[in-house]
Amino acid sequence: MDFSAFATFRVAASDLNGQMRGKRVPASYAAKLDQGAVRMPLSVLNVDLWGADIAGSPLVFESGDADGILRPTERGAVPVPWLATPTALVPMTMYRESGAPFMGDPRHALAAVLDRYAARGWQVVAATEMEFTLVNPEGDSPRPPRNPLTNRRLDGESILSISEMDAFDAFFTELYEGCAAMDIPAETMISEAGVGQFEINLTHQDAMRTADDAWLFKALARGIARKHGFAATFMAKPYADDSGNGMHVHFSVCDADGNNIFDDGGPKGTDLLRQAVAGCLAAMPASTLIFAPHGNSYDRLVPGAHAPTNAAWAYENRTAAIRIPGGPPQARRIEHRTAGGDINPYLMLATVLGSALAGIEDGMEPPAPITGNAYEIEGLPHLCDSWAEAVDLFERDPLIARILPELLIRNMAMTKRQEIARFAERDPETHWRVYLEAV
Repeated sequence: MDFSAFATFRVAASDLNGQMRGKRVPASYAAKLDQGAVRMPLSVLNVDLWGADIAGSPLVFESGDADGILRPTERGAVPVPWLATPTALVPMTMYRESGAPFMGDPRHALAAVLDRYAARGWQVVAATEMEFTLVNPEGDSPRPPRNPLTNRRLDGESILSISEMDAFDAFFTELYEGCAAMDIPAETMISEAGVGQFEINLTHQDAMRTADDAWLFKALARGIARKHGFAATFMAKPYADDSGNGMHVHFSVCDADGNNIFDDGGPKGTDLLRQAVAGCLAAMPASTLIFAPHGNSYDRLVPGAHAPTNAAWAYENRTAAIRIPGGPPQARRIEHRTAGGDINPYLMLATVLGSALAGIEDGMEPPAPITGNAYEIEGLPHLCDSWAEAVDLFERDPLIARILPELLIRNMAMTKRQEIARFAERDPETHWRVYLEAV
């Protein structure tokens, strides 16, 4: 990208909540970004949802709040279509002064998991289904936006409605144009089950690129929505009595010759597929904090609400947390359906892929796949019922310790406990204002 056309541009890395943290820098920095020109305290990637330091964090006072060095990721610079002034964003990742990766950076956590696959000669290919809700953000509670054609407020579900998408054509056209400009591979979009809810699929590609694009897409959707006079939110549950937003991920693994290691030529998949499923199931309860990282997330995790609450798997069954879709054997893959739309894509993929690899490493065997409605089957392992319980289990679980860096686990637990305390001091009726465009 030619930076000479810009007076300034942005550099940003992902914090634990998936928020962009960084700086606005002059165009002259473009030539020296990979030389460590941009420095930022390590603690910035470990702040709470409001952007406040974590009380008692060793990254702050005990270490003197030391700087780290931001370096560009291989994703490269992208335009920022939601701003009036043409500019660019360079995704960055954090390193220590020594040059070592800062393992409190969520992107490095995913990179470490993918390196373990690469050591076996494997590459992970992944895709995401991104659900979000268009909301009128004014007033004392979130409300559906007005239909741009009729000026009447949306008031009902419109599953797979072409007319509802057409009503918001100006927004969706600009959203697709933004995806093209940012090289985000947007495929099909549908009107989903919730009021003002939509879903867009981002195509299968290298798993790191998948995480990058999910992170960037969330910023793009929020920015374009604001240009059109409403908000796009990835909150897990914007309305208490309506459908929640999820982020399903599909993944397969290719060997050095490009063969899908899950493909046995038939509908069932290989032993490696079943071992990967077993790993995902084993880690699922302790992974709840990654899949449901906010207080609002637990409003989505209720039986019968199209959000898995039990650790179960099945073939072609959307009530199960892990689904093996049908289709050609060479496309055999795992669909992980647990996460809300409010997750950090890097941490979500690191946890899912790390747990799958643990299952393969240990030769785990899954239970028999379920049939019927997973919500009605007794005896299945449960996801955590509360935010506080999820923090406690995440922090002490030995399988999580195999998947994520110790530093990140500690920082995540401290961050979430501070957020729990801060939300407890606020009127629950106002919590949505914090979450609306932050997650």
